[in-house]
Amino acid sequence: MSRAGDKERQVLRVILLEGTANLLVLAMKLVVGFATGSMAIFADALHSLTDVANNVIAWIVIRASNQPADREHPYGHRKFEVVAVFVLATLLATVAVELGIRAVTRETRDVTMSGWNLYVMIGVLLINIFLSTWQRAWAKRLRSQILLADASHTFADVLITSVVIVGWLLSVWSLPWLDTVCALGVSAMIMYLAFGLFRNVIPVLVDEIAIEPEQLTDAIKEVPGVIDVPRVRSRWIGTERAVDVIVTVAPALPTIRSHEIADQVERLLEQEFDVADISVHVEPHT
Repeated sequence: MSRAGDKERQVLRVILLEGTANLLVLAMKLVVGFATGSMAIFADALHSLTDVANNVIAWIVIRASNQPADREHPYGHRKFEVVAVFVLATLLATVAVELGIRAVTRETRDVTMSGWNLYVMIGVLLINIFLSTWQRAWAKRLRSQILLADASHTFADVLITSVVIVGWLLSVWSLPWLDTVCALGVSAMIMYLAFGLFRNVIPVLVDEIAIEPEQLTDAIKEVPGVIDVPRVRSRWIGTERAVDVIVTVAPALPTIRSHEIADQVERLLEQEFDVADISVHVEPHT
């Protein structure tokens, strides 16, 4: 199996295992939510539902993003993964707004608690801590943007569930309005997470630079035979950098020597800047 195929298989395995755990966590939160009447716990359960939906989207999109380039997609399908993260961010922002509205408009009601409810929520917290740590390790190992986004999402789950548990306990102790406050806190945390995801993927979708052009120009000019660099552009294609550059050489330089210079520029970009997609155009200097 190719390196890309092995990475895809590993990423899909991580998503499948995480999705299974998220279904378990969702069921646990719903059981406690119905048993206690806590709006904050229901809000946390709805957040877990978005986790499951994201796992399904990620599974579908990763299968598509690792397909080879074709006639309709000559640069490949790697941006599909970025689009999936954008969809997740949009979904999270929508959930955050809906939770905030429901928390504010619903009537304050008594919240109950029993021992097994607390044990179940502590179990949810421990599962999320393990998932976040495990998934982040795999995200770094596989250099997967969508896994890293998911790991950050799961870590946010840890913080959210911690706040929910504390607010739930306080609301049971004659402070029922705190349940609404915690639900609003969950909404704010989800919105903050969505903002972070938007901040990561929008530069990729709008072709923001991947490497400072001045840095590229200075390095390329050090290649023997390069006289000038009239144009250099960089962008992200999925999680990989792409660079296209025009270099000028002496007009009388033999064609074979021009090709050698282009090869040297490509090696430089690969080795020093970790660029995966490179286009070098050589022109005579005027």
